Amino acid sequence: MTINPFTVDFSWFQLAAGFGLAVLIAGAAFAARSLSTSGAIAAALLGTAIFGLGGLPWAVLLVGFFVSSSLLSRLFKRRKSAVNEKFSKGSRRDAGQVLANGGVAGALVIAQAIFPSAGFLWAAAVGTLAAVNADTWATELGVLSRHEPRLLTTGQKVEKGTSGAVSWVGTAAALAGAAAIGVLAVMVWPEYAGGASLAAMPIRLGLIALAGLAGSFVDSLLGATVQAIYYCPTCAKETERHPQHSCGTATQPIRGWSWLNNDIVNLACALSGALAASLLAAVF
Repeated sequence: MTINPFTVDFSWFQLAAGFGLAVLIAGAAFAARSLSTSGAIAAALLGTAIFGLGGLPWAVLLVGFFVSSSLLSRLFKRRKSAVNEKFSKGSRRDAGQVLANGGVAGALVIAQAIFPSAGFLWAAAVGTLAAVNADTWATELGVLSRHEPRLLTTGQKVEKGTSGAVSWVGTAAALAGAAAIGVLAVMVWPEYAGGASLAAMPIRLGLIALAGLAGSFVDSLLGATVQAIYYCPTCAKETERHPQHSCGTATQPIRGWSWLNNDIVNLACALSGALAASLLAAVF
C-alpha cells in the first residue's frame, strides 16, 4: 500500500498476527489482574500497532517492558503494600497508564512505517521504553530499600513512595531496568537502524541505559517539583490520590499543578527517554 509521497511497508498478515499476539497478552494480563478492562483494551490496540507495524524487534521490546513491569508489581506485594496509598492508582494498569507508558512507542512505530529509512525512530523507541522500564523498576524496587529515600531537589529524607524521592537502590534498579531493554534491543537491532553489530553492542547498550536513566530522573524531578500532590487529613499523609484517598477521605491539594497527574509525568518520562536516545544516537 502506498501513501504519497511516503511508502508504508504494510502487511495485512503481520498486522493480523500482531493483533492476535496483542489480544493474547492483554487477555492474560487482564486475567492476572495486571490490567483493568480499559487497560486491556488499550494494551491490545497499542500492541496491535507495535507488533503489526514494527514486527519482531518492536514486539520484543514492548513485551520485555510489559512482562518485567507486571512481574515486579506482583513481587514483594506485601512489603510494598504500606506505600500503595501514596500512589495515584493501584497495581491494575488502566488505559491512561498504558498509553502514558507505551503511547510514544506507538506513535514512533507509525512514523517508522511511514518513513522506513529513518533509523533514528528506532533509537527513539528504544529510549522511550528504556525510560519507562527504568521508572517502573525504580518505583517497584526502590521502596524495598532499608533506608529512607531523599527528595531529589533538596536531599531531605522523606517517606518511601513519596513522589520525587530517590535512593541508591531505586537508582540502581532504574539503571538495571533501562539496561534490560538495552540488552533486548541490541539483540534484535533492525537493519534499517544499522543492523546487529557485535562491535557496536557495548556502546549501544551504554547509551540506551543512559537515556533510560535520564528519562527516569525527569520523572523524579517533576514528582519533586510540579506534579500535583495531595494531603489526607485522616491519615496525615501525602498522596497522589485525588479526589479521595484509599481510606475514603477527600484529599486536599498541597503543591504542584492540578493538571499534572502521574500519567502525564510518566508521559514526560517516556518522551524524555526518546529525546535522550535520539540525541545520543546522533552524537555517537
